[in-house]
Amino acid sequence: MDVDLVFKIAAIGIIVAVLNQVLIRSGREEQAMMTTLAGLIVVLMMIIQQIDILFKTIKSVFEL
Repeated sequence: MDVDLVFKIAAIGIIVAVLNQVLIRSGREEQAMMTTLAGLIVVLMMIIQQIDILFKTIKSVFEL
């Protein structure tokens, strides 16, 4: 796992947290929730790609 991935996830988390607070304070709770869900989906997609690479590597190591 690259350190870049950790920094990307942290950056997305910070951006989503700031947007969430701004939207909540402006009275747009629904849009704040959607922003949080969108950030979560983006991070999950990044992690799923890394898990796919991990499984492919394990498969090639054990020649399955």
